[in-house]
Amino acid sequence: MGTPVIPNRRPERGAVTRADDDRMSSGNAEADHILGGGFPANSINIVMGHPGSGKTIFAEQLIFHNAGGERPILYLTTLSEPLAKVVRYLQGFRFFDESKLGTDVMYEDVGPQLAAEGVGALIPLLTTAIQTLSPKVIVIDSFKAVHDLAPNVAERRRLVYEMTALLTAYGTTAFLLGEYTEDDILEYPEFAVADGIVELSRRRLGNRDERYFRVFKLRGSRYLEGAHAFRITDSGLDVYPRLVSPQIPEGYEPASERISTGVTGLDAMLDGGLWRGTTTLLAGPSGAGKTTIGLQFALEGARQGEPTLYMSFQENPTQLMRTIRALGVDVEQLQAQGLDLVYASPVELQIDSIIVDMFRRIEQRGVRRLVLDAVGDLASAATDPQRLHDYLYALVQHFAVRTITSVLNLETTGSGLSSGGMQTAMSYLSDNVLLLSVEGAERTRRTLRVLKTRGSAHDTMVRDVEISSRGMSVLP
Repeated sequence: MGTPVIPNRRPERGAVTRADDDRMSSGNAEADHILGGGFPANSINIVMGHPGSGKTIFAEQLIFHNAGGERPILYLTTLSEPLAKVVRYLQGFRFFDESKLGTDVMYEDVGPQLAAEGVGALIPLLTTAIQTLSPKVIVIDSFKAVHDLAPNVAERRRLVYEMTALLTAYGTTAFLLGEYTEDDILEYPEFAVADGIVELSRRRLGNRDERYFRVFKLRGSRYLEGAHAFRITDSGLDVYPRLVSPQIPEGYEPASERISTGVTGLDAMLDGGLWRGTTTLLAGPSGAGKTTIGLQFALEGARQGEPTLYMSFQENPTQLMRTIRALGVDVEQLQAQGLDLVYASPVELQIDSIIVDMFRRIEQRGVRRLVLDAVGDLASAATDPQRLHDYLYALVQHFAVRTITSVLNLETTGSGLSSGGMQTAMSYLSDNVLLLSVEGAERTRRTLRVLKTRGSAHDTMVRDVEISSRGMSVLP
């Protein structure tokens, strides 16, 4: 190995004493949440995935986040991408800090030496680097390429054993990157000694790719299982943890307060309004008035001084503002009182990212009312029906625990809710179900019916409704 640049501050050799529960951050708060706080210090971890899945970016985001202090970080490239190519693409990311190169972060290309001398050259290379630099982190990209140089299984096992003993003795946290598959976990010896195994994968969905972060193994950690979506941006990896059902607090009781919908005549149909903390499914065909009712519910919340979040996948910001102003509402005033209007294009919608963004806003603003227009777009963004059902169930449970009163708009194709599929699932998950319909050849007639309310003696009649400059109202 060529002589790497040695930092001006010479660290002491040997192992470093650290608490057993020390964690090393991945450089991403959401990934750390999935990992139960980050990677255990002084551990050996495998980051696996197909070419182009984001392994190198994940590792580089981690090393620059952790760069600094008395011990440097060493990044070894092997027989994968040339060092010059790795560093050139690295400069396009915001986490990159050129001032740390050569001191806090050192790159070294060991590919030529491995190609010339074989796999047996790796251990002497690592020994020299550790004794010279005492790095706190070592990344080998790609270790799978080194593994493939071994002539037989016995040589691979010897390599892994000697490397494990060396890294453990010097208290170094190691990350072995490689183009492994899930089947390799049961076959290759490096997986047996690894303390952590993380997979980055990429799946094609229509005209776009979806990427997922998954933890297969993490010793001594209560990590979050399952596939968690992520995107590659100029900040590195943006990770979106999978939504899971919340723990119900001990002694939890539903709120015993009713709140107004903001729709004239509708509160009376609901026996005095909606119970706070409940979820209402507002279903109906296009043009029936779902968006109008959702907006009135949100605007009423803002008037009452309740932080309110309105998330639209249907109308862009210009359309939404025009609709609100048509109701005679001072939008800026209500925004100052707590109304938060958010738009996301259904074309690029990813259910994981929109859920994470939603809960960030809920936490930051203390949201008490929430409208999703429309939940059918979330269904289009989900990769499979079971994943969608799990998300919606967890979502409704989070709203209940946080006492958030929510209205979920759902577009139907007929005059009622169809049996089976998402419509039945949403009806089951919701505390209240309101059904809108629109009919008439010469004159449009809109009606509203309360199909279900939990804990209320609701109106069972089908009522005519009208939409005017004041919004929707139930006719006497």
